[in-house]
Amino acid sequence: MPLLESSRRSGRLRRSVAPVDGRTIGLLAGSGRFPILFAEAARRQGFRVACVGIRYEAADDLRDLCASFDVAGVARMGRIIRTFRRRGVTEIVMAGKVTKNVIYTPLRWLSLCPDLRTIQWWYRRDRADNRDDSLLLSIIAEFERDGMTFTSALDYAPELLVKEGLLTRRPPTESEREDVAFGWTMAKEMGRLDVGQSVAVKEKATLAIEAIEGTDLCIERAGGLCRAGGWTLVKVAKPQQDMRFDVPTIGVTTIENLRKAGARVLAIEADKTIVVDQAEVVALADRYGMTLIAVRDGRAA
Repeated sequence: MPLLESSRRSGRLRRSVAPVDGRTIGLLAGSGRFPILFAEAARRQGFRVACVGIRYEAADDLRDLCASFDVAGVARMGRIIRTFRRRGVTEIVMAGKVTKNVIYTPLRWLSLCPDLRTIQWWYRRDRADNRDDSLLLSIIAEFERDGMTFTSALDYAPELLVKEGLLTRRPPTESEREDVAFGWTMAKEMGRLDVGQSVAVKEKATLAIEAIEGTDLCIERAGGLCRAGGWTLVKVAKPQQDMRFDVPTIGVTTIENLRKAGARVLAIEADKTIVVDQAEVVALADRYGMTLIAVRDGRAA
């Protein structure tokens, strides 16, 4: 089964890609800094980047970094595929966040305005469930019908993955270490079920679990439920993490939101989490007196 074989290969990060001057790589861009950092890394390696930005999500800064920049609605799969084909793209990376809950807005067919290719895909796919991995693997299979394959953006920019260790000056206390270990088990189980990647914990009690709303709103909810503050967020990769999409990512905004919500510790998974602008993230966490730690196992915190 080609799709399953492709998924297995994607779980192993190649760590490097031999640059070929002038070769075109496609970028399907959502929001945030990650697509920008990928485009910069690909350009440094001699690739031409043909970007299709998701409307209302992708940053305009990508226009100046990419050889071409087109915009398409999130439900315009036919337009996206035709655009990549016109740009000579056969290999694509996904980078950036796409707001998932738009799927459940009122009159969604009118607001999303899907094209014929998207409608055909929606009814042709295996509709056993609508979990993230199921939908994204199905989308990848649809592109493969047109001879386009997806690879991990981290093949081009492996330096974005965080290394193991304490990143800030403040180490976790003994009780915070216990919360990290407890939260790690919970987060890995939520990842196994393909629910979310983040769990908020205080005194070995679960405050909030990330689902379709994303990490930022999970943080906000945890802060509202724990007004005393001093809680811990654990963010991990899924046990079955496909490194082509939905890789756990944090950045400056994550630290700002954690501070507003009263969190004290952020534990992330080493070698499987993207830290965007790491120097700035660590400096901000230090300024706020927070702990940022990257571990391979929650018990090792």
